[in-house]
Amino acid sequence: MLVVMEHTATDEQIKAVVDIIQEMGLRAHAMPGATRTAIGITGNKQMVKDAQIFALPGVMEIIHVTQPYKLVSREFHPDNSVVDVSGVTCGGDLVPVIAGPCAVESESQCFAIAERVKAAGACMFRGGAFKPRTSPYDFQGLGEEGLKILSRARDRFELPIVTEAVDPGNLDL
Repeated sequence: MLVVMEHTATDEQIKAVVDIIQEMGLRAHAMPGATRTAIGITGNKQMVKDAQIFALPGVMEIIHVTQPYKLVSREFHPDNSVVDVSGVTCGGDLVPVIAGPCAVESESQCFAIAERVKAAGACMFRGGAFKPRTSPYDFQGLGEEGLKILSRARDRFELPIVTEAVDPGNLDL
């Protein structure tokens, strides 16, 4: 659900709407825009009584958002999400190229591929350190040692690393 405030709504009116939403046991996400503020509501398993919110001063409109992933929807978050990964932006105007092996099998394999990835112009290196499989007889990845190899590849080739972690624990990388 999205509550759109009047462009003349005061900070006190916005806070009152947020407080009422939170009193209902829901989460309110105030999103100030260029001309007005919208308040996203998450956590509602059933319909919220529109009348209770609509009656509050400063409320212009209530929009029911029915699609999943409300927090990343265009109605909830109209601007592009941009994430910085060690100086490489993902989600902006440029498309980052991320390349590497499915699994890190050895340092020599990882470095040989990282060298080619860097030379080809990719901006991040990916490699799996953990490879959970159905069968315990299949290659499970190098785990912590794979993470250490990736760390050394990051330092040597100056490429941010993309990998998955099953249980990093207290790794010293």
